[in-house]
Amino acid sequence: MKKISTMQVFGNEIFKEQKLTIGLDLGDRWSFYCVLDEAGIIILEQKLPTTPEAMKQTFGKIPRSLIALETGTHSPWVSRLLTELGHQVIVAHAQKVELITKSNRKDDRHDARTLARLARIDPELLGPVRHRSAKAQIHLTVIRARAELVSARTALVNAARGLVKSFGQRLPKCGTYQVSEKLAEGLSAELRDVLVPLLREVESLSERIQEYDERMEKNRQGSVPASVLAQAGEGRRNTDRADVCPDDRGPVSVPEESRGRLFSGVTTWPQELRGERTTEENQQGRRPVSANDDGAGSTLHSGAVWRRQ
Repeated sequence: MKKISTMQVFGNEIFKEQKLTIGLDLGDRWSFYCVLDEAGIIILEQKLPTTPEAMKQTFGKIPRSLIALETGTHSPWVSRLLTELGHQVIVAHAQKVELITKSNRKDDRHDARTLARLARIDPELLGPVRHRSAKAQIHLTVIRARAELVSARTALVNAARGLVKSFGQRLPKCGTYQVSEKLAEGLSAELRDVLVPLLREVESLSERIQEYDERMEKNRQGSVPASVLAQAGEGRRNTDRADVCPDDRGPVSVPEESRGRLFSGVTTWPQELRGERTTEENQQGRRPVSANDDGAGSTLHSGAVWRRQ
């Protein structure tokens, strides 16, 4: 099929005095958009680089339009940028648009057309969500970065203990936040020389984690939405959907059945089972945290309580 590029012939004339609907399929490096007129006829299809400069150059020349795009890595900043340019933006729930997710035809142009047509017919068919504000997102990024450091520290500590055991020796028991090169003092001289650099890295990670803790405390005392800070107690379970959760501006426009599980990969414990699971773990004297003394980098079930050490 011949590519439609009437923009090259008519310039901006095709956009004048028309109510336009645009479907934007975002890719990591390139994105594709489809423009429909009031009658639903395709008047322009083109691709553009997924960069702020290209987005401004392309959509800054188009009159105020209705633009639909799916949730993804780039959707937070793209949706904010398009809104600043004066467009009405609909962020579609990626798992709710079955015409795309269940389609056997994986094509950027086809996906852009589908988004545009659904937005033109009825925006609610897209399962619209709202991204966090830029300020809330940067606070949440602090929590995510800390969780990555905690995960890396736990992996290094487990590796150190495993390496020592293979020589018939053991490192003293302690929390991961207490690990330092002093733990190797009881090892043989040869093994100590090998383990000390690794333990130093663990100690360095603990210092960086402490810096994030201090920053999170400042955020807590500031104007950070409670929903953002709540992410710290849920580890990585919600990181994939955190950018589309409600913030301090009010409830998000998402169907009732999708709230609390905005992506299909996220599972939650039924309310009646949470108390039973917590009671069972208390009886067995176990903490609901996996292989991690800090908790922020672990996968927690919904009834777990986060505590910083």
